Amino acid sequence: MNDTILTAEHITKRFANHTALDDVSIEVPRGKVYGLLGPNGAGKTTLIRIINHITAPDLGTVTFNGHRLTAADVVNIGYLPEERGLYKKMKVGEQALFFARLKGLSRAEATSRLKEWFERMEISDWWDKKVEELSKGMAQKVQFIVTVLHRPELLIFDEPFSGFDPINAGILKREILKLRDEGSTIIFSTHNMESVEELCDNITLINKSRNILSGAVSDIREQYADKEYRLIYKGDPARLFETTDALGAKAEILPDDKFGNRTAAIILDTAEKRRLISGLNETVDIVGFERVLPSMDNIFISAVKNNG
Repeated sequence: MNDTILTAEHITKRFANHTALDDVSIEVPRGKVYGLLGPNGAGKTTLIRIINHITAPDLGTVTFNGHRLTAADVVNIGYLPEERGLYKKMKVGEQALFFARLKGLSRAEATSRLKEWFERMEISDWWDKKVEELSKGMAQKVQFIVTVLHRPELLIFDEPFSGFDPINAGILKREILKLRDEGSTIIFSTHNMESVEELCDNITLINKSRNILSGAVSDIREQYADKEYRLIYKGDPARLFETTDALGAKAEILPDDKFGNRTAAIILDTAEKRRLISGLNETVDIVGFERVLPSMDNIFISAVKNNG
Protein backbone atom coordinates (compact mmCIF):
# COMPACT_ATOMS: atom_id res chain seq x y z
CA MET A 1 0.00 0.00 0.00
CA ASN A 2 1.22 3.49 -0.86
CA ASP A 3 2.59 5.34 2.18
CA THR A 4 1.02 8.59 0.93
CA ILE A 5 -2.77 8.89 1.13
CA LEU A 6 -3.11 12.37 -0.39
CA THR A 7 -1.05 14.83 -2.39
CA ALA A 8 -1.93 18.32 -3.51
CA GLU A 9 0.37 19.59 -6.25
CA HIS A 10 0.86 23.20 -7.30
CA ILE A 11 -2.57 24.32 -6.10
CA THR A 12 -3.58 27.86 -7.01
CA LYS A 13 -6.97 29.38 -6.17
CA ARG A 14 -8.08 32.97 -6.76
CA PHE A 15 -11.22 34.81 -5.69
CA ALA A 16 -11.75 38.07 -7.60
CA ASN A 17 -8.62 40.11 -6.80
CA HIS A 18 -7.49 37.84 -3.95
CA THR A 19 -5.14 34.87 -4.34
CA ALA A 20 -6.08 32.40 -1.60
CA LEU A 21 -3.49 29.77 -2.57
CA ASP A 22 -0.39 30.36 -4.65
CA ASP A 23 1.32 27.21 -5.98
CA VAL A 24 0.85 25.21 -2.75
CA SER A 25 1.89 21.55 -2.58
CA ILE A 26 1.54 19.10 0.31
CA GLU A 27 2.05 15.35 0.76
CA VAL A 28 0.10 13.64 3.55
CA PRO A 29 1.54 10.34 4.88
CA ARG A 30 -0.95 7.55 5.55
CA GLY A 31 -1.79 6.87 9.20
CA LYS A 32 -0.35 10.15 10.51
CA VAL A 33 -1.67 13.36 12.07
CA TYR A 34 -0.92 16.22 9.66
CA GLY A 35 -1.20 19.81 10.85
CA LEU A 36 -2.10 22.70 8.55
CA LEU A 37 -0.80 25.81 10.27
CA GLY A 38 -0.89 29.48 9.46
CA PRO A 39 -2.32 32.87 10.41
CA ASN A 40 -5.93 33.75 9.67
CA GLY A 41 -6.45 34.30 5.96
CA ALA A 42 -3.34 32.32 5.01
CA GLY A 43 -5.33 29.89 2.83
CA LYS A 44 -5.73 26.84 5.08
CA THR A 45 -9.51 26.58 4.89
CA THR A 46 -9.47 27.08 1.11
CA LEU A 47 -7.07 24.13 0.76
CA ILE A 48 -9.28 22.01 3.03
CA ARG A 49 -12.35 22.84 0.92
CA ILE A 50 -10.47 21.83 -2.24
CA ILE A 51 -9.43 18.51 -0.65
CA ASN A 52 -13.09 17.94 0.28
CA HIS A 53 -14.17 18.57 -3.32
CA ILE A 54 -16.31 21.51 -2.17
CA THR A 55 -14.51 23.87 -4.51
CA ALA A 56 -12.03 23.31 -7.32
CA PRO A 57 -8.54 24.77 -7.77
CA ASP A 58 -7.81 27.10 -10.65
CA LEU A 59 -4.53 25.25 -11.17
CA GLY A 60 -3.04 22.07 -9.76
CA THR A 61 -4.24 18.57 -8.91
CA VAL A 62 -5.24 16.60 -5.81
CA THR A 63 -4.50 12.87 -5.72
CA PHE A 64 -6.23 10.54 -3.25
CA ASN A 65 -5.16 6.92 -2.80
CA GLY A 66 -3.13 7.04 -6.00
CA HIS A 67 -5.77 8.50 -8.31
CA ARG A 68 -7.05 11.97 -9.07
CA LEU A 69 -9.57 13.05 -6.43
CA THR A 70 -13.23 12.77 -7.53
CA ALA A 71 -16.59 13.45 -5.90
CA ALA A 72 -16.93 9.71 -5.28
CA ASP A 73 -13.94 9.84 -2.91
CA VAL A 74 -15.78 12.10 -0.46
CA VAL A 75 -17.45 9.07 1.16
CA ASN A 76 -13.96 8.10 2.39
CA ILE A 77 -13.36 11.55 3.90
CA GLY A 78 -14.83 12.83 7.15
CA TYR A 79 -14.93 16.62 7.39
CA LEU A 80 -15.58 18.78 10.46
CA PRO A 81 -15.69 22.41 9.26
CA GLU A 82 -14.95 25.39 11.48
CA GLU A 83 -18.47 26.71 10.78
CA ARG A 84 -20.62 24.12 12.51
CA GLY A 85 -24.40 23.77 12.49
CA LEU A 86 -27.01 21.48 14.05
CA TYR A 87 -30.81 21.57 13.93
CA LYS A 88 -31.63 23.19 17.27
CA LYS A 89 -35.13 21.73 17.79
CA MET A 90 -34.14 18.08 17.19
CA LYS A 91 -33.07 15.77 19.98
CA VAL A 92 -29.34 15.09 20.09
CA GLY A 93 -29.56 11.32 19.53
CA GLU A 94 -32.20 11.70 16.80
CA GLN A 95 -30.03 14.19 14.93
CA ALA A 96 -26.90 12.07 15.26
CA LEU A 97 -28.84 9.10 13.86
CA PHE A 98 -30.07 11.25 10.97
CA PHE A 99 -26.52 12.21 9.96
CA ALA A 100 -25.27 8.64 10.45
CA ARG A 101 -27.94 7.31 8.10
CA LEU A 102 -26.82 9.86 5.50
CA LYS A 103 -23.34 8.29 5.74
CA GLY A 104 -24.85 4.93 4.71
CA LEU A 105 -25.10 3.21 8.09
CA SER A 106 -28.14 1.13 9.01
CA ARG A 107 -30.20 2.35 11.95
CA ALA A 108 -29.04 -0.56 14.12
CA GLU A 109 -25.36 -0.11 13.27
CA ALA A 110 -25.59 3.67 13.65
CA THR A 111 -27.28 3.37 17.06
CA SER A 112 -24.66 0.90 18.30
CA ARG A 113 -21.73 3.04 17.18
CA LEU A 114 -23.29 6.27 18.46
CA LYS A 115 -23.97 4.84 21.92
CA GLU A 116 -20.32 3.77 22.15
CA TRP A 117 -19.06 7.18 21.01
CA PHE A 118 -21.41 9.12 23.29
CA GLU A 119 -19.98 7.16 26.21
CA ARG A 120 -16.36 7.72 25.10
CA MET A 121 -16.99 11.46 24.73
CA GLU A 122 -18.84 11.59 28.07
CA ILE A 123 -22.17 12.89 26.69
CA SER A 124 -24.41 9.81 27.14
CA ASP A 125 -26.82 11.78 29.35
CA TRP A 126 -27.57 14.17 26.49
CA TRP A 127 -29.05 11.63 24.04
CA ASP A 128 -32.68 12.70 24.62
CA LYS A 129 -32.06 16.40 25.16
CA LYS A 130 -32.67 19.02 22.47
CA VAL A 131 -29.70 20.41 20.57
CA GLU A 132 -30.57 23.95 21.70
CA GLU A 133 -29.80 22.86 25.27
CA LEU A 134 -26.21 21.98 24.38
CA SER A 135 -23.25 24.21 25.16
CA LYS A 136 -20.95 25.05 22.27
CA GLY A 137 -18.47 22.43 23.44
CA MET A 138 -21.15 19.73 23.74
CA ALA A 139 -22.43 20.54 20.25
CA GLN A 140 -18.90 20.25 18.89
CA LYS A 141 -18.57 16.82 20.50
CA VAL A 142 -21.73 15.66 18.72
CA GLN A 143 -20.46 16.94 15.37
CA PHE A 144 -17.06 15.33 15.94
CA ILE A 145 -18.78 11.99 16.56
CA VAL A 146 -20.90 12.29 13.42
CA THR A 147 -17.77 13.13 11.41
CA VAL A 148 -15.83 10.02 12.46
CA LEU A 149 -18.72 7.56 12.87
CA HIS A 150 -18.52 5.93 9.42
CA ARG A 151 -14.77 5.31 9.89
CA PRO A 152 -13.45 7.16 6.84
CA GLU A 153 -9.82 6.72 5.79
CA LEU A 154 -9.14 10.45 5.93
CA LEU A 155 -10.44 12.83 8.59
CA ILE A 156 -10.21 16.61 8.25
CA PHE A 157 -10.82 18.92 11.21
CA ASP A 158 -10.83 22.71 10.81
CA GLU A 159 -9.96 24.35 14.16
CA PRO A 160 -11.35 21.38 16.15
CA PHE A 161 -10.38 22.77 19.58
CA SER A 162 -12.14 26.11 19.21
CA GLY A 163 -14.44 26.69 22.19
CA PHE A 164 -13.26 23.68 24.20
CA ASP A 165 -12.16 23.96 27.82
CA PRO A 166 -8.88 22.18 28.70
CA ILE A 167 -10.62 19.03 29.98
CA ASN A 168 -12.74 18.52 26.86
CA ALA A 169 -9.84 19.50 24.59
CA GLY A 170 -7.89 16.71 26.29
CA ILE A 171 -10.68 14.22 25.56
CA LEU A 172 -10.69 15.26 21.90
CA LYS A 173 -6.89 14.96 21.63
CA ARG A 174 -7.06 11.48 23.16
CA GLU A 175 -9.63 10.38 20.58
CA ILE A 176 -7.70 11.88 17.66
CA LEU A 177 -4.60 9.90 18.64
CA LYS A 178 -6.68 6.76 19.09
CA LEU A 179 -8.15 7.20 15.60
CA ARG A 180 -4.64 7.56 14.20
CA ASP A 181 -3.48 4.44 16.02
CA GLU A 182 -6.45 2.56 14.55
CA GLY A 183 -5.33 3.48 11.02
CA SER A 184 -7.03 6.78 10.19
CA THR A 185 -5.15 9.68 8.65
CA ILE A 186 -5.99 13.05 10.17
CA ILE A 187 -5.50 16.53 8.74
CA PHE A 188 -6.32 19.39 11.05
CA SER A 189 -6.03 23.14 10.86
CA THR A 190 -5.15 24.95 14.05
CA HIS A 191 -3.61 28.04 15.61
CA ASN A 192 -2.83 26.10 18.78
CA MET A 193 0.89 25.28 18.70
CA GLU A 194 0.63 23.26 21.92
CA SER A 195 -1.76 20.93 20.12
CA VAL A 196 0.71 20.62 17.26
CA GLU A 197 3.47 19.42 19.58
CA GLU A 198 1.12 16.97 21.30
CA LEU A 199 -0.54 15.54 18.20
CA CYS A 200 1.18 16.19 14.88
CA ASP A 201 3.60 13.88 13.13
CA ASN A 202 3.94 16.23 10.14
CA ILE A 203 3.00 19.83 9.40
CA THR A 204 2.71 22.38 6.64
CA LEU A 205 2.89 26.07 7.46
CA ILE A 206 1.04 28.33 5.03
CA ASN A 207 1.60 32.08 5.10
CA LYS A 208 0.34 34.67 2.65
CA SER A 209 -1.13 31.92 0.45
CA ARG A 210 2.15 30.01 0.08
CA ASN A 211 3.66 26.92 1.69
CA ILE A 212 6.71 28.19 3.60
CA LEU A 213 7.55 25.12 5.70
CA SER A 214 6.73 21.39 5.48
CA GLY A 215 8.03 18.22 7.02
CA ALA A 216 8.08 15.91 10.02
CA VAL A 217 7.73 17.83 13.29
CA SER A 218 10.84 16.14 14.74
CA ASP A 219 12.95 17.11 11.70
CA ILE A 220 11.70 20.71 11.71
CA ARG A 221 12.49 21.17 15.41
CA GLU A 222 16.01 19.85 14.78
CA GLN A 223 16.36 22.18 11.79
CA TYR A 224 15.47 25.24 13.88
CA ALA A 225 17.41 24.22 16.98
CA ASP A 226 20.42 26.17 18.19
CA LYS A 227 23.47 24.44 19.64
CA GLU A 228 21.91 24.59 23.11
CA TYR A 229 21.78 21.83 25.71
CA ARG A 230 20.41 21.50 29.22
CA LEU A 231 22.87 20.18 31.76
CA ILE A 232 21.65 18.62 35.01
CA TYR A 233 24.51 18.15 37.46
CA LYS A 234 25.85 18.01 40.99
CA GLY A 235 28.90 20.06 41.85
CA ASP A 236 30.45 23.52 41.96
CA PRO A 237 29.09 26.05 39.40
CA ALA A 238 32.46 27.83 39.45
CA ARG A 239 34.18 24.71 38.15
CA LEU A 240 31.45 24.35 35.53
CA PHE A 241 32.22 27.86 34.23
CA GLU A 242 35.96 27.15 34.19
CA THR A 243 35.38 24.08 31.99
CA THR A 244 32.94 25.68 29.56
CA ASP A 245 35.13 28.79 29.17
CA ALA A 246 38.22 26.68 28.50
CA LEU A 247 36.47 24.52 25.87
CA GLY A 248 34.65 27.24 23.92
CA ALA A 249 31.14 26.91 25.35
CA LYS A 250 28.89 29.29 27.27
CA ALA A 251 27.00 28.39 30.45
CA GLU A 252 24.02 30.02 32.13
CA ILE A 253 22.83 28.86 35.54
CA LEU A 254 19.15 27.87 35.69
CA PRO A 255 16.94 27.11 38.73
CA ASP A 256 17.51 23.75 40.41
CA ASP A 257 15.26 20.93 39.24
CA LYS A 258 12.57 19.37 41.46
CA PHE A 259 15.08 16.83 42.81
CA GLY A 260 17.50 19.52 43.99
CA ASN A 261 20.00 19.00 41.17
CA ARG A 262 21.71 22.03 39.70
CA THR A 263 20.84 22.86 36.08
CA ALA A 264 22.49 25.03 33.44
CA ALA A 265 21.93 26.04 29.83
CA ILE A 266 24.99 25.19 27.74
CA ILE A 267 25.55 26.73 24.31
CA LEU A 268 28.30 24.93 22.44
CA ASP A 269 29.44 28.00 20.49
CA THR A 270 32.83 26.76 19.18
CA ALA A 271 32.95 23.73 21.49
CA GLU A 272 32.86 20.12 20.26
CA LYS A 273 30.13 18.23 22.13
CA ARG A 274 32.03 15.04 22.98
CA ARG A 275 35.07 16.95 24.19
CA LEU A 276 32.86 19.21 26.30
CA ILE A 277 31.05 16.28 27.92
CA SER A 278 34.38 14.63 28.67
CA GLY A 279 35.65 17.82 30.27
CA LEU A 280 32.48 18.30 32.32
CA ASN A 281 32.70 14.70 33.55
CA GLU A 282 36.02 15.55 35.16
CA THR A 283 34.70 18.60 37.03
CA VAL A 284 31.04 17.94 37.92
CA ASP A 285 28.79 14.91 38.35
CA ILE A 286 26.57 14.85 35.25
CA VAL A 287 22.99 13.70 35.93
CA GLY A 288 21.64 14.58 32.48
CA PHE A 289 22.64 16.29 29.24
CA GLU A 290 19.91 16.89 26.66
CA ARG A 291 19.35 18.87 23.50
CA VAL A 292 17.07 21.90 23.85
CA LEU A 293 14.63 21.96 20.92
CA PRO A 294 12.57 25.03 20.04
CA SER A 295 8.82 25.01 20.57
CA MET A 296 6.56 24.93 17.53
CA ASP A 297 5.25 28.30 18.65
CA ASN A 298 8.74 29.82 18.32
CA ILE A 299 9.28 28.08 14.98
CA PHE A 300 5.94 29.38 13.72
CA ILE A 301 6.82 32.97 14.72
CA SER A 302 10.32 32.72 13.23
CA ALA A 303 9.19 31.20 9.93
CA VAL A 304 6.37 33.73 9.43
CA LYS A 305 8.68 36.63 10.34
CA ASN A 306 11.37 35.46 7.90
CA ASN A 307 8.71 35.07 5.21
CA GLY A 308 7.65 38.65 6.02
